[in-house]
Amino acid sequence: MGSEINRRDALKRAMAIGLFAVPATSLLSACASSDSGDTTKKPSSQGTKSADNPLGVNKGTALEAFVFKGGFGDDYIKSAEADYNAKYGITIKHTGTQAIGPKLQPRFASSTPPDFMDNSGADNLDTAALAKTGKLQDLTPLLDAPTIDDPSKKVRDVLIAGTVEQGQFGSKEVYAFNYAFTVYGTFYSSKLFKDKGWTYPQTFSDMLALCKKIKAAGIAPFTYPGKYPYYVHFDLLHQIGKVGGKEALNAIDNLDDGAFKTDAVKEVISYYEELAGQGYFLQGSEGMTHIQMQTAWTQGRAAMVADGSWVENEAAPTMPKDFGLAVGSLIGSGPSDKLPFGALYAAAGEPFIVAKDGKNPTGGMELLRIMLSKKQTTNFTNAIKSLTCVQGAADGLSLTPGLTSANAALKAAGPNVLNSRLQDWYKKLNNETIGNLTLDLLSGKIKATEWIDKAQKASDDTKKDSSVPKFKHL
Repeated sequence: MGSEINRRDALKRAMAIGLFAVPATSLLSACASSDSGDTTKKPSSQGTKSADNPLGVNKGTALEAFVFKGGFGDDYIKSAEADYNAKYGITIKHTGTQAIGPKLQPRFASSTPPDFMDNSGADNLDTAALAKTGKLQDLTPLLDAPTIDDPSKKVRDVLIAGTVEQGQFGSKEVYAFNYAFTVYGTFYSSKLFKDKGWTYPQTFSDMLALCKKIKAAGIAPFTYPGKYPYYVHFDLLHQIGKVGGKEALNAIDNLDDGAFKTDAVKEVISYYEELAGQGYFLQGSEGMTHIQMQTAWTQGRAAMVADGSWVENEAAPTMPKDFGLAVGSLIGSGPSDKLPFGALYAAAGEPFIVAKDGKNPTGGMELLRIMLSKKQTTNFTNAIKSLTCVQGAADGLSLTPGLTSANAALKAAGPNVLNSRLQDWYKKLNNETIGNLTLDLLSGKIKATEWIDKAQKASDDTKKDSSVPKFKHL
């Protein structure tokens, strides 16, 4: 999210932080009675299509935007809104908030949602549930519309691979548009590592050896946000994918039988048990928010954190100018891993949605099209220190240290890019149930075997729960 779990969601976003997402079951029940089920109805706000107005926005029609105001702030949206206002003769009603879920769940239930939403942050709406109950606009018309800068190209043709798929929920329809492209991993200060003569490791055993040196220097090797322990999953889940391959990660996403009982899971969770057993986490981490975690880290009390590339903007108030922000690729067991060192968790994040029952869904899609213009992607990257989902949008720009490192890591990963969907398909399972197990593991309350057994049971229980929408990798 955009500083949390998809940035930030993370998440992300990236996944954004606040409270935990509203459970899918409550959202489904709240929305069921008001769902029209009509996905082909032409919006009353539809205007005449033209080369300059390919989606057919009805000029003068009101548009309401609700935007998550997290690590990315909301000024970049206001910039795009200004272009929209000038073209279509209105002033968009804009609300910036961190309470997307609590403020908007009642409005979806009463079929009076805003048109356009940045559904990010930990306190967001359950996109999967909204999609399953017919509450969201299929964004395929946007993807097939011409881009603003080059009308010979469709929007879908200029997006980084995986962006479209990130907005799908088990079908060809696209219900979320993830604007930022986030690189996740273990972030550290390159200055600190250089000053201490430390090298970022490639394996669990080498990381444990490095942690011993870091602790001996009077610094905690790691810290994490115990209030939002799923941040650790940015590394943990994708380390499972590095060790066991994409199939191991997909099995977890698909809620397959025994997905948490594989050797890859055992190796990764045993590594985290060892980190906890050796006291390699900053004392008090279990009570921290993500901001407190970042502050402890930038102040030099801890050497590394699992986070997303939004951290450069989010932690800017406390990050020294010579910090030298860098991100490390996923580590694993070694040569036996299914994916080589350099494999990375990276994904389109900061999900935007358009309400089907809004007063102006066409306008909502047009605002997204404006956001994809060179003017707006440049503004976003320069102001927010984050990549967008548009291919080559950062080319020629002067990038910050963290963004330079993230961009280099992404290029080095090549095809070895992982992206678990557990966090947006099954938010409660990932963020709360397994997240709490991870918190207990890192604080030494449980061992690896107990984490594995309980994670598998939680997955099985979710699979059996008919009230929870189910998804599979296509």
